[in-house]
Amino acid sequence: MSARIFNFNPGPAALPLSVLEEIQAEFLDYRGTGMSLLEISHRSKPFTDILNEANGRVERLLGLTEEYHVLFLQGGASTQFSMIPMNFLNMGATADYINTGAWSNKAIKEALLLKRRVNISASSEDRNFCYIPKVFKFTPGAIYVHLTSNNTIKGTQWADYPDTGGEPIISDMSSDILSRPFNIRPFGMIYAGAQKNLGPSGVTLVVIRQDMVERVQDPLPSMLSYKTHVDKNSLYNTPPVFGIYVIGLVLKWLEETIGGLTAMSRINEQKAALMYDYMDENGFYTPTADKDSRSLMNVTFRLPNEDLEKRFVDEALSNGLGGLKGHRSVGGCRASIYNAVTLEAVETLVNFMKEFARANG
Repeated sequence: MSARIFNFNPGPAALPLSVLEEIQAEFLDYRGTGMSLLEISHRSKPFTDILNEANGRVERLLGLTEEYHVLFLQGGASTQFSMIPMNFLNMGATADYINTGAWSNKAIKEALLLKRRVNISASSEDRNFCYIPKVFKFTPGAIYVHLTSNNTIKGTQWADYPDTGGEPIISDMSSDILSRPFNIRPFGMIYAGAQKNLGPSGVTLVVIRQDMVERVQDPLPSMLSYKTHVDKNSLYNTPPVFGIYVIGLVLKWLEETIGGLTAMSRINEQKAALMYDYMDENGFYTPTADKDSRSLMNVTFRLPNEDLEKRFVDEALSNGLGGLKGHRSVGGCRASIYNAVTLEAVETLVNFMKEFARANG
């Protein structure tokens, strides 16, 4: 265990150590079955129990009513970019999209590839996506409003979601899912690739409201229809059994060890404040996002020059702090401090930042 580093990777990202240890203990023989979860049938009772328990934990953590369905799908959040307009946006209708960076752009691109009508109701592209918009031009009668709740590359996050006048919000929550409480009622659907805040790559969590299921366009290929997966409880085809098992353990950790989303939110706010407060006071490090738009999950920042940034990343790794290089499209540095990243990890990182600034400032 002494060889483990503090992991600030943006995804696949850190998992709780207790979860990894439980996986290790059950890996060869899952609870007396004589099989690993990598070998077990998705139709077996052990996996049915895993799936139902994971569903129940998502429902409790998000405060879902019976009108919401929990799905575990494949294809990543990127497949949802095309599934959403394919399922909900018939030819001639309009959907509103809010563009806050790379992932929003990808969602818009997929809708346009399908020749669907898209209205960009707000965008922060004018300042290189360093802020969350506050003024919107929504389309009367829009089928949905799509937004990305947290932007991993630019380090921005919605603090409050917009009032859409009753139109359902669909949100890509891949990088801040279950990091804080929020009101699910305005959301017709949320989705999240698991590999940042939920578990391993290869699973996508979808929470969809029944009225959205009823809007699904027919006919569609079976695997690309939300109706298919709702009707079959995520078991239309062989699901990612092991990934769902790991997600279930992370949900258990979040619910039982941490104490739910309110407790998790307090920890996440404390971690982010440690980094932002230090950088604001010090001046050697410059956060890239506007103060009122800063992410609690992905802290993006620059140093005085690129040579120092490279040295910072290299020296951090040699000091047991990994994954701090910024996204290749923007450079700089980034600390992804998702749920599983501990307060100790962030304190250690800030102490390293202080020493590096003293040596190089």
